[in-house]
Amino acid sequence: MLRHYIWNELNRERQDAVLARPRPSGDAGLSDGVTRIIDRVRRDGDAALLALTEELDGVSLEAIEVTDAEFDEAAERLGEAPRRAIRLAADNIEAFHEAQLPEELRVDTAPGVCCERLTRPIERVGLYVPAGSAPLPSTALMLGVPARLARCPTRIMCSPVQADGRVDSAVLYAARVSGIGRVFKLGGAQAVAAMAYGTETVPKVDKVFGPGNPWVTEAKEQVDRDPRGAARDYPAGPSEVLVIADDRARPDFVAADLLSQAEHGGDSQVLLVTTSQVQADAVREQVERQKRTLSRLEIIDEALANSSIIIVDDPDTALEVSNRYAPEHLILQLADARRWLVEVRAAGSVFLGPWAPESVGDYCSGTNHVLPTAGFANRYSSLGVTDFLRSMTVQELTREGLQGIGPIAETLAMLEGLDAHAEAVRARLAVIDEESAA
Repeated sequence: MLRHYIWNELNRERQDAVLARPRPSGDAGLSDGVTRIIDRVRRDGDAALLALTEELDGVSLEAIEVTDAEFDEAAERLGEAPRRAIRLAADNIEAFHEAQLPEELRVDTAPGVCCERLTRPIERVGLYVPAGSAPLPSTALMLGVPARLARCPTRIMCSPVQADGRVDSAVLYAARVSGIGRVFKLGGAQAVAAMAYGTETVPKVDKVFGPGNPWVTEAKEQVDRDPRGAARDYPAGPSEVLVIADDRARPDFVAADLLSQAEHGGDSQVLLVTTSQVQADAVREQVERQKRTLSRLEIIDEALANSSIIIVDDPDTALEVSNRYAPEHLILQLADARRWLVEVRAAGSVFLGPWAPESVGDYCSGTNHVLPTAGFANRYSSLGVTDFLRSMTVQELTREGLQGIGPIAETLAMLEGLDAHAEAVRARLAVIDEESAA
């Protein structure tokens, strides 16, 4: 049963406790265990990957990389209806992400001084698609499509192997639709290590993307700290949703949204913030009724134990609670929901009104479902094409341009006590003066 709180009856400390994420059960030896795996992969390469796959996944492989025949067999096993759904979802994701491609910027900041900002794709990217309690072909699309649009020259993917020695068919088909030609049967920290440092078979990449379990997250953190490793996208944690609902919202819709997020994992968290006690009671009843029909009931009950219903006085307070929590997913089930969008300051992805379930963002509306969790939405953005790009600036000066701003640079350099900086300008200005006098 969802816990129930009256917000204005709680002091600041109790409010913080209500909004606290569940503590990860964790493993005291997680960091050291990940370090050992990374070191083993760096030392033994493919041999370590094959051995770890047998030790940790219970699968003995002869080869790590998915073959062309396996790609073809995966598409055949899927059937036309799933293939079509994946293609249509990819089309929507592409349409939204293609519009994000930045234009090059060129500005004359002063006469004879031209400054530019250019973008280039990250040369080599590694995409991780988890398959713990369920395979995630949608994640293959969310990572693969923007990587292709950014034109990253090397794009590889890792996904855990199944008991039959294959990668999930839907994941493989989504990878192919996304333009990922090389997929490896690797999961966990060893997959991250392989992509970050490279092996005989797996190419080294410059940046690793994608969600995963605590071992994957820790591995991404460790390789990100190593200049010889690979950058990561951003910190990841258990999935979460916050729903704001007034007395006009449909309780069955609200309950369905809460349950759809709760089924991700026992460490997920779902919060309902509502202005109506009647709504709170109706949603609680709907949650109890709907969950009985769902296949992942045990996981859902575990997540609901971490979750709450919060009663507030008005929508303004509800938005304050949401911004303080900074949810991965925010659903506004409010009358004239768009009116309240301006008040949202921190959220990974926002869903407006009764006809925008969180599920469409997970799969096919076009927005990306790789989002900041655990409160990181107050400092990170949802994944997009620009995460697969690098930018660099360019400046070009004419003689007259340097004459105009050179003295400024010279003065500031001397203020900082960096006389070599000043001399680099002064020498050029002296040449200009000499040539002008000649």
